[in-house]
Amino acid sequence: MAANGDGEQEYVPQKKKPPSEEEKRKKKIVPGSLMKAIVRPGGGDSTPSDGDQVIYHRTIRTLEGVVVESTRSEYGGKGTPIRHVLGKSKMLLGLLEGIPTMLKDEVAMFKMKPQLHYGEDDCPISAPDGFPKEDELHFEIELIDFSKAKVISEDLGVIKKVLQEGQGWESPREPYEVKACITARTAGGKLIMSHTEGEPYSFTFGKSEVPKGLEMGIGSMSRGEKAVVYVTSQYLTQSPLIAGIEDYEEVLFEVELVHFIQVRDMLGDGRLIKRRIRDGTGDFPMDCPLNDSLLRVHYKGIVLDDEKRVFYDTRVDNDGQPLEFCSGEGLVPEGLEMCLRLMLPGELALVTCPPDYAYDKFPRPANVPEGAHIQWEIELLGFEMPKDWTGLDFKSIMDEAEKIRNTGNKLFKEGKFQLAKAKYEKVLREFNHVNPQDDEEGKIFADTRNLLFLNVAACYLKTGECLKSIETCNKVLEANPAHVKGLYRRGMAYMTAGDFEEARNDFNMMIKVDKTSEPDATAALQKLRQKEQETERKARKQFKGLFDKKPGEISEVKADEDGEHQKTSENQENSENGDSDGANSDEFHEAAAEAPQVGWFSVFWPTTRRFFSSLGLQRCTIL
Repeated sequence: MAANGDGEQEYVPQKKKPPSEEEKRKKKIVPGSLMKAIVRPGGGDSTPSDGDQVIYHRTIRTLEGVVVESTRSEYGGKGTPIRHVLGKSKMLLGLLEGIPTMLKDEVAMFKMKPQLHYGEDDCPISAPDGFPKEDELHFEIELIDFSKAKVISEDLGVIKKVLQEGQGWESPREPYEVKACITARTAGGKLIMSHTEGEPYSFTFGKSEVPKGLEMGIGSMSRGEKAVVYVTSQYLTQSPLIAGIEDYEEVLFEVELVHFIQVRDMLGDGRLIKRRIRDGTGDFPMDCPLNDSLLRVHYKGIVLDDEKRVFYDTRVDNDGQPLEFCSGEGLVPEGLEMCLRLMLPGELALVTCPPDYAYDKFPRPANVPEGAHIQWEIELLGFEMPKDWTGLDFKSIMDEAEKIRNTGNKLFKEGKFQLAKAKYEKVLREFNHVNPQDDEEGKIFADTRNLLFLNVAACYLKTGECLKSIETCNKVLEANPAHVKGLYRRGMAYMTAGDFEEARNDFNMMIKVDKTSEPDATAALQKLRQKEQETERKARKQFKGLFDKKPGEISEVKADEDGEHQKTSENQENSENGDSDGANSDEFHEAAAEAPQVGWFSVFWPTTRRFFSSLGLQRCTIL
């Protein structure tokens, strides 16, 4: 038997999609059960299809001509046509089959057996009271209009018909500021209100300043789009736009989305707000500045007091020259940089910033008071992307890595640990694509990578994330268990976390694998003993009197009332902080400085066990 050629492909039968509920229903239609007669021809050559919204009047008669039900006012109806979305709305089987055969403005008479209207088994629509659902009937249908529709709400309470496509991809959302021309009519065409003359209607998205259904529809529109938004009663909520709107069963809103201002709540608590005054060029967020980009910015700073005083303007105070700085290095206030990172070249934005993201944690200009709220008017002129390492030789790559690492070291010394960590991690990500070509390059690469991991571990330790610091040290020690700096850094993390035995093992291992590290290890062990003694003393005070009560009594466990903290060794260690590449010290001895406190019980537990043993207790349950 010949083998299959390369061009031959094994035939895999396509799985058929299971029939929809409508397709199952249509199988009930038998010849003669539905007949159509055209009363008035329609226009054009297109007919409705799935996804189209159809608008039609309906009059139901007996075969003798007696009107049973009608939407027309001359036959006792409300004069409001019916709206359905083919493939979405619940419809009578005969209309589900018949309306897609009609042209716009056509009037047709459908003669239906009972099983094609309300007499259908499991009909999805309940018959009105007293309806002759067992009779054969005539359904007169006038197809007023049909068009493609966007279903906004799954219950079909809000549907949009696009009249004119808009520009761009962005749509309004909370808390954007919107300007729109709006006209509201009843389903019968009666004008309720018109806001098309003069200045467009302005509102803040998400503030209930327009009916809920209208806001949902506008939230699907782009700038410049024109549309009709059909809103049924359950979405006609009270708003300043229209009074008493809840009295209507349905309202048609003709909307032109004139403009909207992108408003971003940067922190989610309403304190740091960015308002885009002028659009930039490019695609968001792909064309926004990355970390380590060189930005060119004009900005004006205003103190938000009664006078709205300008305290700095690059166009005035910097000889008209823009500010140039590299992102991700803490060179401008945090709130300012956070907003710039979400801007496109050419964009103009207005930023309202709280003190803690402005100048309370950043060198304060002399004319900005402490605790002042700030407003910046920012224009991002442009930016240069960080240097691409693709195609660089090994030495050039390592030079670039060293520059970024030195920047991280500077940020670490300034106490900007998150920014420093971001610099180290950036290099580590780039290192995933670096392939040393010989043993010498391999050693340089491995040493640098280990140093970066330990710097990351130092940052984690400074921010109180001891477990992450330990995990990062393990990335170095798994490859080289005798790495002295890795042992030292992990030992410090264990000690801060209160795991004194593991810390002691790491410091003792330092001496065992490298005698030159003995001074550092000995100092660390001395600090460890001091911490153990301090922890045991606090534990004894914490549990004092716990076992003095009689059985059944509850003894209060008092906290350390004097709040005593032994900081002698910590202060001594802090005095040694700095970028230390010396012979006998870790690169960042800052990691040994005091980290944020962890839970008291996790710290006290090793000593608490020894305390219980000193009382002659083998087991103790703390309730």
